[in-house]
This record gives sequence, structure tokens and C-alpha cells, in this order.
Amino acid sequence: MDEEHLPASQASGKGRRRRPEPTPVQRALALLVRREHSRKELIRKLVARGVSSEDAAAALDRLAGEGWQDDDRFAESLVRTRVASGYGPRYIEVELETHGLGSAQVARALATFEGDWRALAADLVARRFGAERLEDLAAQRKAADLLLRRGFDGDAVRAVLRGLPED
Repeated sequence: MDEEHLPASQASGKGRRRRPEPTPVQRALALLVRREHSRKELIRKLVARGVSSEDAAAALDRLAGEGWQDDDRFAESLVRTRVASGYGPRYIEVELETHGLGSAQVARALATFEGDWRALAADLVARRFGAERLEDLAAQRKAADLLLRRGFDGDAVRAVLRGLPED
């Protein structure tokens, strides 16, 4: 091609050089530096970006071997984040399972929570509905619905609404 058919930036020799296409490892690492990801989530994101599933798996094997990706660390991080947002154990358990984690990994991650699920539920209700006891049946029903949607079990809901002492 002669210079008259090239774009102005290339004709003058001052054009930008195209960056090389990032490798699957680079793509995965770029995602991991932002936040923890599960292996399943990373594979899905890499495949969506045009990486073959075999190349994505190989990249994640390498990153896991080097300590960049760890499903246990991801699970613990997710538990801390969801607990801080007022979610209960059942909600967190289901979310961890959707990330492809096994029941043993889920149990270990939930065991890292050193607090009291009932106290967490009581705090959520107090923040949402006020610190005073919920006397109105409609308000109690709303509080119970909130706790159940957030993944707390029936025992925790009853204990919070009745003001029972925690076990």
C-alpha cells in the first residue's frame, strides 16, 4: 500500500502500535486483581471473552498453582462480604454452590464465620425496622419474610421475633 491510501496516523509514521492480544493467563489475572473469583466463574468469563475452555482451564491451573486463584479463599471472601451485607447461612450456602464449590468447601467457608447467626438476624431486623420490639403482626410478618429471603432459618426467625435468648 502506498502512503496516500493509509490513514493519516499511519502515513506519517506516528501511528499507535496495536497491543498484542492478551493471553488467557493475562485475562484471568486481570480479573483476579480486581476481586477473588471462583474457578467456575473465571472459566465462564474467559470463554465469554473468546478463550477456549481448554485454554481457560490450563490458565487457571497455572494461576492456582502460583497462588493467584484459590476457591477456598474465594469462598471465605464471599462469606465475609455477604455476612457484612446481612445475609444468612442458607443464602450464602446456595450462592457458594452456584460457583461450583463442593459441600466440604462450603462447610469450611461457613465455619470461618465466628459470629452468631441469630445476632446477625436480630441486628438486621433492628436496622430495618427499628430497635423497638415488633408488636404489630404485619411488621413481624415483614421482618420474618426479610430474614427468610436473606437466608436465615426458621429457628433464627422465631428467636428474633420472640426475643428469645440466643443459644
